[in-house]
Amino acid sequence: MSRIGKAIINIPSGVTVTESNGVVTVKGPKGELSQTLTEGIALEQEEGVLTFTRPSEAKHHKALHGLYRALINNMIVGTTEGFTNKLELVGVGYRASHSGQRLELALGFSHGILLDLPKEITLETLTEKGKNPIVTLSSHDKQLLGMVSAKIRSFRKPEPYKGKGVRFVGEIVRRKAGKSA
Repeated sequence: MSRIGKAIINIPSGVTVTESNGVVTVKGPKGELSQTLTEGIALEQEEGVLTFTRPSEAKHHKALHGLYRALINNMIVGTTEGFTNKLELVGVGYRASHSGQRLELALGFSHGILLDLPKEITLETLTEKGKNPIVTLSSHDKQLLGMVSAKIRSFRKPEPYKGKGVRFVGEIVRRKAGKSA
């Protein structure tokens, strides 16, 4: 991870990065995010460039060095461009609809699944005839977006025989052969 930690981060215009008492705050056009740094990892900001330093060459410090550099970089990218995840519902009768921040899924259970999403996430559902329904989630917070996407996927993971379930768009599901007669 030390190679990742040594890489510099260029701060785009319109984004401000401040550090106080070990808490890094990033403000941009799409929102504001904050992250607490552990003891020892130092952040240096000079002329629109961020660099991270570690106190020693210990394995633990090297790992944290790369981790915090990646987290702060994701915060900067999220507040400028944002992140998007697309989930595809593969299966007969699988449906998705939304009203406001409430997502309603029909995934073959005897009841529908209702999920209230955080206000930081933008939700869109697309249903076209003859195609699988697609749920699009967008946010400036990559961690929150990943957690919500994983939660939705956990309701019905893709199974290896028919490939039915909730999967990311473009995800390849390894298929197994069924029983041979």
